[in-house]
Amino acid sequence: MSLAEILMPEFDDEIKRTRIVLAAVPQDKLDWKPAEGFHSIGWNANHLADMLSWTQVIIQQAEFDIHPPGGEPHGTPNLMDPAEILESFDRNAAESRAILAATDDNTFAEMWTMKMGGNDLFTIPKWTCIRTWVMNHSFHHRGILSVYLRMAGVELTPIYDG
Repeated sequence: MSLAEILMPEFDDEIKRTRIVLAAVPQDKLDWKPAEGFHSIGWNANHLADMLSWTQVIIQQAEFDIHPPGGEPHGTPNLMDPAEILESFDRNAAESRAILAATDDNTFAEMWTMKMGGNDLFTIPKWTCIRTWVMNHSFHHRGILSVYLRMAGVELTPIYDG
């Protein structure tokens, strides 16, 4: 069984669960945050939608500089309409799924480097990067978003019920 075949059932299940949380984000709560110094509901929702697009960068490139020398740093989008955030998530999820499903084990085993300002931050296999910086990172922010939504008074079905 290939790594892609192992990964896809979990990816599909978790994407479905994440979409449920994102679909619960109301327009009037996008700016809500638990306290100063924390990101808002809108920031977390945008981050969740955006991070799936990292799959293409990880699989198709050998490195990525999050703040290239003399260039603009990578930033989280700032969509201010929950429907647009959900549309971005759906698009990125479909593209990510297609890329992952088509990736062979040799490509997953290639090393990938994250840089900042031209300096290496870390180098890990692409497979590990997808698991850590796309999937697990996504689950982490989904958890944050679900807690923020509940704290802001938004009804939300438990993520792992049903």
